[in-house]
Amino acid sequence: MAKAYFQHLHGSEDLCTTREAVRAGFVALAIEKNRRGTPYVVEARNLKYAASKAKIPADLLKLPEIGSGLLAAAGVSDKAARHIQEPDKNEAIAQLISKFLEPAGKSFIEELVFRFLLTRGDTLGGSMRNIGGFMAQLKLTWSLIADLNLSGTKYRWLASGAHAWVEGARYAPDAEAKIRGLSWGLSSKARTLLFDLSVPIVKNNVDLCLLRCSPEDISKELYAIAGRYIALGELKGGIDPAGADEHWKTAGSAIQRIRRAFTKHNATPHIFFIGAAIETKMATEIWQMLNAGELTNAANLTRDDHIASLTGWLLSL
Repeated sequence: MAKAYFQHLHGSEDLCTTREAVRAGFVALAIEKNRRGTPYVVEARNLKYAASKAKIPADLLKLPEIGSGLLAAAGVSDKAARHIQEPDKNEAIAQLISKFLEPAGKSFIEELVFRFLLTRGDTLGGSMRNIGGFMAQLKLTWSLIADLNLSGTKYRWLASGAHAWVEGARYAPDAEAKIRGLSWGLSSKARTLLFDLSVPIVKNNVDLCLLRCSPEDISKELYAIAGRYIALGELKGGIDPAGADEHWKTAGSAIQRIRRAFTKHNATPHIFFIGAAIETKMATEIWQMLNAGELTNAANLTRDDHIASLTGWLLSL
């Protein structure tokens, strides 16, 4: 039987990310950053409107409807606000008014809005650090669902923070949904794919785990049974070529850790890798691991044909 990766790979060069794909990836991140930043811009506009009722900076304290906005302008993030007491919050706002807004004179409202946006921008930057992984997971999920829909296979999905699996026939995850799992098949053919699962056998989190079970079977005890795991994969969605080697070192170490852990349990699940930024040296190493049987499959996330081939393979297992 031909190896699965031969469906979309003929050599290490097929794994390399093109310059065009890198540029497209950065543009996609910029667009997503703007989309996610829109609510903060609207908040800033509303803050400016509400604050315009104040004649002097001290009057801002008389506007309880902008209390959180004042705190943000003082440099206190939402996360930090959950860990400090009211007196500390009041002191931060008082310092904002005395040290920055009063010296700004008649432009104190503009100064307030600028400082608000500084804090919100930092919040946005923090959320964007994980956006590559989120977008990678979403792309993979959509490809799996596309294959399931095309074949008429019923499926269920589990959103982050939810406890109930949703029937795919009624709903489909949108761009806002962070998917924790996807399940399809019945009885002995039931399959469940879980994202970012803590695997007791490996003693670490694994990006993608395909299990021989239905959602109803899932339990902590099941996670400890090596024979339940059909495939495990590492997913690296970062597009920056400068970080490609570091991502591969992390993924490569994880792959070796997975292989060693399951070998101790006399189990040999399929192991695969998907990456967005794959440079020449990295591609060569991945190709060698595929040929040596250390990896069962691999794909470049920026290549639609690669993802279609790999998700088709996962659904066939």
